[in-house]
Amino acid sequence: MTSSDGTADQDAASSRGAHGTDLHAFAVQLRRMNGEINRLVHTFAAAQNLHPTDVLALAAILDADAPLTPGRLREHLGLTSGAVTACLDRLERAGHVRRSRDTVDRRVVHLHYEADARGVARSSFRPLADATASALDRFSEGELEVVRRFLAAMNEELGGLREAPSRGSSARSASARP
Repeated sequence: MTSSDGTADQDAASSRGAHGTDLHAFAVQLRRMNGEINRLVHTFAAAQNLHPTDVLALAAILDADAPLTPGRLREHLGLTSGAVTACLDRLERAGHVRRSRDTVDRRVVHLHYEADARGVARSSFRPLADATASALDRFSEGELEVVRRFLAAMNEELGGLREAPSRGSSARSASARP
């Protein structure tokens, strides 16, 4: 269907990716999932007297391959050093993280997620884990591998946007219009 200005057909055509996939439909589902996860994050943050950004910091510390430093956390979150210090102070006071000095270079500080706090987070995010397990049960292993690849590719693309904000040119973003 074409609108009075003739843009509906163009919008529909431009919202399809290289594979004919409706990008708008993906965007809607990704936003819905993000909204539901944010709701859980905000509930946890409020229950722990934390800011939602503090929960993002906890996730980054938990997911890191090696102990993060405040500087690496700052880069990951895109915050100022003062904001990261305030965040870590709140997390430390609440018993979620511990700072430790490197044994070789005492100037380096490592961030650790406290074991007791993991249990608190685990119980708070149990509904997310249960929902994930229930959704996983609906797909074959082959389908799940495709989903994992898609999510990894999305994270790679989104990470690239963080590193180079100008990368998403106006022509590209105009053609994607999620």
